[in-house]
Amino acid sequence: MLRDKSLIPLSHQHQHALALCVRIERASPIPNADLAVWQAEIAQLFQTEIAIHLVAEEQVVFPAACEFGELKEFVNELRSDHEWLRQQFGGIGTLTADHLRALGQRLLEHIRKEERQLFERIQELLNRNQLENLGKKLNDALKDASQTCLLPTDATRLRSRG
Repeated sequence: MLRDKSLIPLSHQHQHALALCVRIERASPIPNADLAVWQAEIAQLFQTEIAIHLVAEEQVVFPAACEFGELKEFVNELRSDHEWLRQQFGGIGTLTADHLRALGQRLLEHIRKEERQLFERIQELLNRNQLENLGKKLNDALKDASQTCLLPTDATRLRSRG
């Protein structure tokens, strides 16, 4: 199903985070000499985009989804994911290369759940006016988030596996 325009800003941010996940996976195991650079880049991405993204989902998307009983338990699972992600990002400077890889994997799984399950179901359950209202609220909630994908440094750029 095509993504409704009301949810596209979140999907764009998901793409930025997915790019990070792919880069972490391809760089793994991250050399200790590069670990601080990775930590700094991920901390910046969290501050400029991911933290704002999580709040927007929690304040706008999750309440809309919880209007439908079938989604309440799933939304609680996503809230739990958000809490875990915040804890991990909060301690980013102390995470080892293995922990960064685990963070990337968990973030990837979380994004897939939102895109493939939550967003799809919201698009089926909400009518056009509700989706437009949701989109307006999301635009307001995301106004302070970075609108561009963070460019990696030489140490964190995507490398071929060969």
